[in-house]
Amino acid sequence: MAQNKGPRILIVDDEPSIRELLTTSLRFAGFGVRAVANGAQTISAVLEEEPDLILLDVMLPDMSGFSVTERLRGAGYTAPILFLTAKDDTEDKVKGLSVGGDDYVTKPFSLDEIIARIKAILRRTTPEEEVASLSIGPITMDQDTHEVQVGDASIELSPTEYKLLRYLMQNPNRVLSKAQILDHVWEYDFNGDAGIVESYISYLRRKLDPLTAEPMIHTKRGFGYMLKIDTK
Repeated sequence: MAQNKGPRILIVDDEPSIRELLTTSLRFAGFGVRAVANGAQTISAVLEEEPDLILLDVMLPDMSGFSVTERLRGAGYTAPILFLTAKDDTEDKVKGLSVGGDDYVTKPFSLDEIIARIKAILRRTTPEEEVASLSIGPITMDQDTHEVQVGDASIELSPTEYKLLRYLMQNPNRVLSKAQILDHVWEYDFNGDAGIVESYISYLRRKLDPLTAEPMIHTKRGFGYMLKIDTK
C-alpha cells in the first residue's frame, strides 16, 4: 500500500499497463493505492485491509467483476465499487448497479474522469461530521436550516450560491482554484466551463459586499479565489 493518508483505493485489472497507469495517477492525486489482478486477489485484499473504494474491472480471468461484487456484498462489504469495463452496453450497466455497484466507467477512459468520479462517489457515500453552524468573520451559516446572515442581515442564496459560499467558508484565507471549486461545488458531472465559477463569485459578491466593511471574496489572478478574513 502507498503511504498516502488519503482514502484507500483498491485497483483490480488484469492488464499490467492499466494497473500501473491507474496506480501512478491515483497516488499522485493523494490516494492510498493497492493493485491486484483478479477476483481471488480482490477478496483477499479486502479481507486484509478494507479499502474505501474498489475500482473494479468487469472482465477478470478467474471470475467477473459482477461475481466479485456479489460475494463482497454478501459478506457485508459496504464501501463503494466503481466498475471499469470495455463494454458500453446498457444491460451490463444495469447488471453492475443491480449487484451493488455505485458507478460505471467505460474504456478507453480519461484519468481526470476516473479521479473526479472517485471523489464524487466518496463524497456521496462518506458521512461527514458537520457542525450545525459555520461562522467566518461577519458571516454565519446555519447548515441545518441553510439560513445565512451577514451581521444582523439575512441574505437569500440559491442552492449553488450556498454551496459555493460554504466551500469558501470552510477554507478561509486559502486560495481555491477554479478547478477545485468546480470539483467541490458542481462535482464531476458538470459539463460547462470554468467561466461558471466567475459568474457565481460575482453573484455572491453582489449579495455580500453591501453588507461588509470591505469586500471579503478576493481574486488572485492566475490562481483562483479566497475568502479573506482578518485574523488580527
